Amino acid sequence: MKKLVVDATIENTSNVLSFIDEELERLDCNLIAKTKLDVAVDEIFSNIANYAYEGKGGKATIAIDYVKDDNKVIIKFVDEGVPYNPLEKEDPDITLPIEKRVIGGLGILIVKKSMDNVTYEYKDNKNILIIEKII
Repeated sequence: MKKLVVDATIENTSNVLSFIDEELERLDCNLIAKTKLDVAVDEIFSNIANYAYEGKGGKATIAIDYVKDDNKVIIKFVDEGVPYNPLEKEDPDITLPIEKRVIGGLGILIVKKSMDNVTYEYKDNKNILIIEKII
């Protein structure tokens, strides 16, 4: 498992994506899976950067692992921000016209629909969100 610890700021999104992409390239990840993972990583890290620390600043740890037998990538996001389980948020109604939709929730919906598994736990004062994708 490889880890990256960064300040949870929007400016570090490109560093996080570069870290993930370097590992995906090393694993010879196909373009479709890579694109889905990049979108998910961008969305999750952006949410951590924008909301986890309520403007006070903090760190985020991103770890990536590969399970060869399952040809699966596992990416873990850890922060010590405000406890928040995005999986409990009700999915937005995407059948409504845009002008009638409630703002928020679309990003995590995309993550849930594009990953093979998404889990969350709050443990030891840390938010831990894990995404898994067969590549």
